[in-house]
Amino acid sequence: MAEESALERERREKVARWRSAGRDPYPYEFPGRVGTDVVRSACAQLSSGSEDLATTMRVAGRLKIVRQHGKTAFADLDDLAGSLQLMLRVNELGEEPYRVWLSDLDPGDIVGAEGHPSVSRRGEPSLLVRSLTLLTKAIAPPPEKYHGIQDVEERIRRRYVDLLASPEVRARFRARTLLVREVRAYFDELGFLEVETPALLRVAGGAAAAPFVTHCNYLDADVQLRIAEELALKRLLVGGLERVYEIGKVFRNEDLDSTHSPEFTELEAYWAYADYHDMRRLMEGLLDRVASRALSLFPDDPTVQAAAARFRPPFATLDFVDGLEHASGLSDLLGKSREELRSLARAVGSTVPDNSSTGTFLDKLFEHYVEPTIDRVTFVVDHPAATTPLAKRHRSKPSRVERFELFTSDFELANAYSELTDPDEQVARFREQLGERGDDRYALDQDFVDALKFGMPPATGVGFGVDRLIMGVLGIPSIKETILFPLVRDR
Repeated sequence: MAEESALERERREKVARWRSAGRDPYPYEFPGRVGTDVVRSACAQLSSGSEDLATTMRVAGRLKIVRQHGKTAFADLDDLAGSLQLMLRVNELGEEPYRVWLSDLDPGDIVGAEGHPSVSRRGEPSLLVRSLTLLTKAIAPPPEKYHGIQDVEERIRRRYVDLLASPEVRARFRARTLLVREVRAYFDELGFLEVETPALLRVAGGAAAAPFVTHCNYLDADVQLRIAEELALKRLLVGGLERVYEIGKVFRNEDLDSTHSPEFTELEAYWAYADYHDMRRLMEGLLDRVASRALSLFPDDPTVQAAAARFRPPFATLDFVDGLEHASGLSDLLGKSREELRSLARAVGSTVPDNSSTGTFLDKLFEHYVEPTIDRVTFVVDHPAATTPLAKRHRSKPSRVERFELFTSDFELANAYSELTDPDEQVARFREQLGERGDDRYALDQDFVDALKFGMPPATGVGFGVDRLIMGVLGIPSIKETILFPLVRDR
């Protein structure tokens, strides 16, 4: 533990002084408070230099700064609704209480104040304080007023300090909650049922990713944290729940960078009796709704206005194979062997293992040649069958599947299929990938195959990263700035 600073020791002395005087520096409650916005609204009816002595209000929040001007002092108080000036006067508080308060209050303290709406002579909405209550004495001083915490990773490690120091950060995470609420409302209104499926699994399937592995003592068995919600949700379609979705944490023991986090929030939705064309229209409507909400939340923020506007339909469409062959100058990619594709991927700097699947090498070529050229929200459609074992084969394009991925200019956002429902083809596709690659990164979940034998209706499904959606519509450059407590390296 770091040694306390002189400021922290001084604040501890104030705590001791309060306790020795029989006062509690950490009381239990402060009932009857209103938000600072309510006081500001009441002040709108007043002229400069006046107060409404007939109205009494109580506010509570964190002190930012205290300024003394003789027998009057001003303190800025922050709560979730914003900031409000407190006016402290000797003739309202009494000379001795006024002196004690000014000597004992520090920036960062949480206080309650009761008083009257007023407007200072300079026109500042204020509360003319009749009484003060110390609610929490802050031992550690807040970050320096104008610069906050400058080290990015330190801001993330101590997000609580980042939040208390920055109204902009608080606004961003409030917006995240409101946008996720909008997503839920959209699916609920379309008749989807929100469900919860397990995070601990015997076999983590549904994506090509490395799982985290832990041990269940009771079962004396290794279990894996889920890498996707897909296979459990499809089991629910087999059971007769025709429209389901889940918003939950998934875990992938892989990258940690500006668009990847080992722990992230994913939404997956599955829709019986529909196909990937239907899911595309659903996603267009969802993005339009979320973008509209983001625009309304930040009407004066040019970054958000520009970012959210990109998520208003219509969107571009790009055929996976046609786009890759055009951008690379290569031809007959679907006719090439795994060895040929591996050589092509190696030539552009891919470092995936030699035993990677055919689909992996095609994905790496697309990532190199095509993704950097995507400059708007784009549906990339009709992928090679080798890229995924969970999608139906295309109705009219040989060696393709009915799949789309939704890309922005910065990252992949969503992945959707017409779902494979044939249990025999499903197990054959799993085994084909296992045979090519020699590992289990697209694990064969035998129980899922057994579920398909009972009959899953024709269906479509989509999965997308909620954190990336927030990044996109708010114009945030790093996924760490959309997750309250992301995993970061040790100091």
